[in-house]
Amino acid sequence: MIEVWTWPTPNGHKVHITLEELGLPYKVIPINIGKGEQFKPEFLAITPNHRIPAIVDPDGPGGKPFTLFESAAIMMYLSEKCGGALIPKDPVGRYRCLEWMMFQMGGVGPMFGQYNHFASYAVEKIPYAIERYSNEVNRLHRVLDKRLSEAEWLAGTEYSMADIITFPWIRNPDRRRIDLAAYPNVKRWHDAVAARPAVQRGVQVLAENQRKGQITDAERENYFGKTQFAAR
Repeated sequence: MIEVWTWPTPNGHKVHITLEELGLPYKVIPINIGKGEQFKPEFLAITPNHRIPAIVDPDGPGGKPFTLFESAAIMMYLSEKCGGALIPKDPVGRYRCLEWMMFQMGGVGPMFGQYNHFASYAVEKIPYAIERYSNEVNRLHRVLDKRLSEAEWLAGTEYSMADIITFPWIRNPDRRRIDLAAYPNVKRWHDAVAARPAVQRGVQVLAENQRKGQITDAERENYFGKTQFAAR
């Protein structure tokens, strides 16, 4: 059974949804990042980057235990473990899938994360930073909306890892002051993904631990403070 060291964040949900879609048995090991559990030696033994999620597959390549971090790498590994599931087989579809996966990793995740930081978590509210990342969040929604005006799913005609990797960052748009009605193709796609039973199960993993209310000083230190630079 695959161990998933994780927490209910968009990056964690990517892997939860993937496991549910693939029907792979897994065991959740919570890593409470607000309490600093990502800095514990047992977690750092799995991932040198002290970021969730990470997995341990006792039946990895060659039948040996295998650890892996970085959500996109985990998703591709799980796909290959299941014969390439959720990545189109035809070359065009495959590379469209990988293209949009990289778009999420290089654009949506970092830019949305920066907006969340400056708009919600930073003690000092810097108008330039908030405006810069708000503009980028909206621009990325426009890119997605254009793509989804041309195709049912991000990779084309098939639901794929590209949709799974992007969806957790698009859900809860109010957190980024986004009205999905302004992006009708994104909204159509979002609602279709959200309706999938495996997606509904995936986003419920550790949902009871979802942070609510204002960030505390202790959480801010564990997320963004000096601890992370001294942890190793």
